[in-house]
Amino acid sequence: MFGCECLCWETEPEFYSPEPEPFSLPVPLPDWPEGQGFATGRISLGEIEVLKITEFESIWNCNLLHGKTKGLTFYKPVGIPDGFFCLGYYCQPNDQPLRGHVLVACIAASPEKEVGSIHEPLLDLPALRKPLNYTLIWSGETQHNGCGYFWFPNPPVGYKAMGFVVSDRPEQPKLEEVRCVRADLTESCETCDILLATDSKSSKYPFQVWNTRPCERGVLCRGVSVGTFYCTTYLDPEENLDIACLKNLDITLHAMPNLNQIHALIKHYGPTVFFHPDEVYLPSSVQWFFKNGALLYQDGNQKGEPIDYRGSNLPSGGKNDGAFWIDLPNDDEARGNLKNGNLESAELYVHVKPAMGGTFTDIMMWVFCPFNGPATLKVGLMSIAMSKIGEHVGDWEHFTLRVSNFTGELWSMFFSQHSGGEWVDPFNLEFIEGNKPTVYSSKNGHASFPHPGTYLQGSSKLGIGVRNDAARSKFIVDSSIKYQIIAAGYLGDGIIQEPCWLEYMREWGPTIVYDSRSELDKLIDLLPLFVRFSVENIFELFPTELYGEEGPTGPKEKDNWAGDEIC
Repeated sequence: MFGCECLCWETEPEFYSPEPEPFSLPVPLPDWPEGQGFATGRISLGEIEVLKITEFESIWNCNLLHGKTKGLTFYKPVGIPDGFFCLGYYCQPNDQPLRGHVLVACIAASPEKEVGSIHEPLLDLPALRKPLNYTLIWSGETQHNGCGYFWFPNPPVGYKAMGFVVSDRPEQPKLEEVRCVRADLTESCETCDILLATDSKSSKYPFQVWNTRPCERGVLCRGVSVGTFYCTTYLDPEENLDIACLKNLDITLHAMPNLNQIHALIKHYGPTVFFHPDEVYLPSSVQWFFKNGALLYQDGNQKGEPIDYRGSNLPSGGKNDGAFWIDLPNDDEARGNLKNGNLESAELYVHVKPAMGGTFTDIMMWVFCPFNGPATLKVGLMSIAMSKIGEHVGDWEHFTLRVSNFTGELWSMFFSQHSGGEWVDPFNLEFIEGNKPTVYSSKNGHASFPHPGTYLQGSSKLGIGVRNDAARSKFIVDSSIKYQIIAAGYLGDGIIQEPCWLEYMREWGPTIVYDSRSELDKLIDLLPLFVRFSVENIFELFPTELYGEEGPTGPKEKDNWAGDEIC
C-alpha cells in the first residue's frame, strides 16, 4: 500500500543528462512469411487486444542519483490509435538509446469463450475502466526541467492499475488518461532492475523507480509485461505491488510464429559463434559424437555400450537417477579424437518456445562440445592453467534470441555463462552481417559472451577466479545456416520430430571428484607471499563447480527448457 500524499523537493546536481536518441537494428526487418498473428502489430489476449507503442512524448527528465551521470526520462505514449487506451507511462535511463515500448489496450470486438479456458467474466463488467481518481505518490524538482509529479490511478473495485502517470503540474491528471483492467484479466508482477533511487539520508521520503515483469515466467505462464514502471517511497517494494501485468487468455497463442516464420527468423538473426583461436575442445554434432565412439554406461556394468548414431538405444524419459551416463572410448587415440570435436559437423540445436504469455518468442540455440577443457585460474596478475580441474565430458551451452511477436524484431539476447548468464539489449550487441549478432565462446569452457575479452568467474573485486577468454578466430559456426530445430511444442504434434537423444535425461559425462586440496596446495605454492590466504579463504573464492563435476545433463533436463532464463 502507498503512504499518504507527499511532496518531496530535491536539489539536482549541476550535471544535465540529455534525453536518449531512438535506436534501430542495423538493417530494416524483412517481410516475414505469411501466417496468422505473428508480426501483425496486434495481439489478442482474449477479451482485450493489445498493440505496442514506441512513440513517446518526454514529460520529465531528472538526475537524482547524487553525482552519478545516469539520468532518467519519463515518457507519455503518443500516437495511440482510436479505440485503444493507455495503461501507464514509460521510463528509461538516459545513457541508453530510446528503444522501449508500452502496451495499449482495447476491448475485443466480439470476445468469445475459449474452449478449455478457465476464464469466467466477473458479472459482465467491462474489461477496461477509468480510474476513480489519482493519488500523488511523489514529486521532485530539477534545475533544467521543473517539477515532476507521479500519480497512481486508483482503480474501481475488481480492477487493477497497470502503471503510473507522470505530469509536470500539481493538478490531478484527467481520468481519461489511462485505463484500469479487470482483475481476472491480470497477473501479479514483480520489480526488477532498479532505475532510480534518491538518497534516503537527504530525503524524508526516499524515492525508487523500478522496471517490472510477471512474477511467473515460462512456457506455461500467461503473464504479459505492459512495459510500464513501478515507483514507491518505500525501501522494499517487492511485496504486494499495487500494479499488475496482463494475462493472455487466448489459449491458441496465435501470435507465435509458424514453422516457415521460424526458419525466416533464424536465417535473419542467426548469430555467428566464434571459438577462441587457441581452442582445442571444439564443438561437433551429436551424431558425430555418437558415431565416433561415445559409449553408454549403466551402473553396475563396467563395459560401455556403443550408441546408435541417432541415440535410439539411449534410455528415454525418467529422471537423472545416476543409473546411466555417457563417456568417451577407452582407446587413447579415439578418446583424444573425440575430445577435440569436429567443427565441420557442428550445428546449433534450436528450441522455440513462447515467452511472456506468447507476446515474445524465445529461440534457444544449444551448442554441443564433446569435452570441456581444464580451467585457468587468475589470482591478481597471475594466471595458472589447471591440469584437470574443470574438465568434464559432454558440454552443453546455449544462448537465446528473444523476438517480439508484435513485429518480429529482435528484442534482447541471453548469453549463458556456466551457472549464470546475462540478458543484453541489441544496442549492446555486435553485428557481423545485417541483424546477425556475434557470440564469443570462451576457451575450454564454452560460455557465451557478447564481446571479446577476458571475463572473470569468481571474486572480481579481488581479481581471483576462473578466466573466461573470448576472441575472434577462424573457428566459427554460422547458426543461420547450420542448425536443426529439435523442439517447438506449441506448433502441435508431429510438426517437429524431436531427436531420440533429446529424451535422454541422464548424464552426458561421468561424475568426477577432484583432489581439490592437492590442486589448491599447488596453487598456493605458486603465489607470492603477500597474496597467500589460508586454504579455507581461497577455497571460498572459486566457483563450487571446480571442486568436482557431475556429468552435465542435456537441454531438456535444464530448468530453462520450460522456464525462463535464470536472470
